[in-house]
Amino acid sequence: MTTTIHRYTLNEQEAAAHIGMSRSFLRHRRCEGFLDNKPKGPSFIRIGRTIRYKIQDLENWLNMHKVDAQY
Repeated sequence: MTTTIHRYTLNEQEAAAHIGMSRSFLRHRRCEGFLDNKPKGPSFIRIGRTIRYKIQDLENWLNMHKVDAQY
């Protein structure tokens, strides 16, 4: 019998690769994203010192930044 494990969260490195940004971008958005003059980063989960990103939250964040071309 084979068991399939579905992952719903990614660590920082995986999340950065998923959205095509750097790990430092995610770190800055977590620390400074609450400031009015900075764009907010994707939602994240903090468990102690561990940071995880839900894949669906990353997808939603990417879709919020989608710009349709105006021709």
